[in-house]
Amino acid sequence: MSVIEIKVPDIGDFAEVTVIELMVKPGDTVRAEQSLITVESDKASMEIPSSHAGVVQELKVQLGDKVKEGSLVLMLDVAGLSAAAAARVASASLEPKQALAPVIASDSAPFSVALAAPASAAVATVSMGPVEVRVPDIGDFKNVTVIEVLVNTGDAIRLEQSLITVESDKAAMEIPSAAAGVLKELKVKVSDKVNIGDLLAILEGVAPAATAVAAPVVAVVAVASAPVAAAIPALAAPAAPTTTVASPAHTPGGAPLGLPHASPSVRKFARELGVPLAEMKGSGPKGRITEVDVQAFTRSVMAGTVQTAAIAAQVKPAAAVAANDGAGLGLIPWPKVDFAKFGPVERKEMSRIKKISGANLLRNAVMIPAVTNHDDADITDLEAFRVATNKENEKSGVKVTMLAFLIKACVAALKKYPEFNSSLDGDALIYKQYYHIGFAADTPNGLMVPVIKDADKKGIFQISQEMGELAKKARDGKLSPAEMSGASFTISSLGGIGGRYFTPIINAPEVAILGVCKSSMAPVWDGKAFQPRLMLPLSLTWDHRVIDGAAAARFNVYLGQILGDFRRVLL
Repeated sequence: MSVIEIKVPDIGDFAEVTVIELMVKPGDTVRAEQSLITVESDKASMEIPSSHAGVVQELKVQLGDKVKEGSLVLMLDVAGLSAAAAARVASASLEPKQALAPVIASDSAPFSVALAAPASAAVATVSMGPVEVRVPDIGDFKNVTVIEVLVNTGDAIRLEQSLITVESDKAAMEIPSAAAGVLKELKVKVSDKVNIGDLLAILEGVAPAATAVAAPVVAVVAVASAPVAAAIPALAAPAAPTTTVASPAHTPGGAPLGLPHASPSVRKFARELGVPLAEMKGSGPKGRITEVDVQAFTRSVMAGTVQTAAIAAQVKPAAAVAANDGAGLGLIPWPKVDFAKFGPVERKEMSRIKKISGANLLRNAVMIPAVTNHDDADITDLEAFRVATNKENEKSGVKVTMLAFLIKACVAALKKYPEFNSSLDGDALIYKQYYHIGFAADTPNGLMVPVIKDADKKGIFQISQEMGELAKKARDGKLSPAEMSGASFTISSLGGIGGRYFTPIINAPEVAILGVCKSSMAPVWDGKAFQPRLMLPLSLTWDHRVIDGAAAARFNVYLGQILGDFRRVLL
């Protein structure tokens, strides 16, 4: 057994970062550059890869631990792999099109390897003649529009290289080539409509000379020291004659195509880290973006020396928070102040919930043209009924709250004004036939929004009981994702705290949210005299792209009428 220590590499100028995810366990077989743990700083999160292939013997970190450059992550048995397993691990860590290309040694790597095939292996290629490339199964879409052509006639096309970009009413996606070869004829152009099976292009195809390919043999090309080679016996196999197949370069043919030059594995790696490839410059041949480039970019973001554009940063909440300096919106940068110059300070890391919700709130506040209507509802009679109901049902253990009545009242208003229960989807509105009401819950870890599902089918007691259970789960940090998803309308109540009015931020993709403050007694004119009435402040924020001022005013008035006379919910 040859066991080595895997330590945290250089991740930038950080004293300590927190371990937030363990991605392997003892006994797992890992390949070189496979992610082991995820760490988080105050600016971003990133994954820490393994520098060697082997079998995990012992983890030296736990969730919540603080680590820094040089900290011990785990013990790895690099001699515990069988030759076959080592070959699979090594081949899995390389892209298919790189399987026969030499790996360039760097200062940080103790050795470099190339995959060589035995002379009997099928690595030579033969011409197949014209090959038709058609639109693959891209899901339940019809007549998607071609918005970008990524190649030109005469280009050398590799397997899985993107040919065109199409766009539906929900998303945009790239269509890859199912074959390699030279592009002879392109059958589509920008603005064309395509479907599954439509002919995209004709290639002069290239295919392997035989279908059976022997398992690749790994040969050491350059070794820094004998002990390294001895420690990994699978890499010290005799070198067989190497046949190198050159991978076609991505040649846009003059004008930039706007497509980042990176392999599918690097694209996947970038997506996992929330790195926008379009904002990077590659260090590989012809500007190719490598995994090392992605790691370096992530370290720069964590250090605050690089800021991503606001739209691309929405891929992951942590990246969005890191990029939130205003530069992506054309604003001057956020001020950087050394507060310690003015007096004593204490730095506390924001909770993960606040980081995630903060990024979503920023997006919603910036992208939604929101307007807020303020009104008051007379709940004198409703409050008296609520108090009496709780006295009559003390033994049930379920305490009816005003928020439960609000939820039922909102359901009635949503049924009368269905645009408030809709969502924008491109140029269309999705009208929901269900009534799932979210309610904002204040917890020690930050704001959370549990959801009462099918509130229209439940009574006041059932809603009150569910609210109590969900609120407790939220405070204990035990809410599941399912219990926080699917809301069609949200209520944010500050009734137990105080205040008069406020402007709640819409929880996208919803189009409205109701803010409620603490009720108070106020003199109300009844036509003859002022009467003391219990008034509840309402603040309705709505998306002006979907709702106009008149509809919002009607919604608030109708909601106030229901709260004033709850018998209206029966009508």
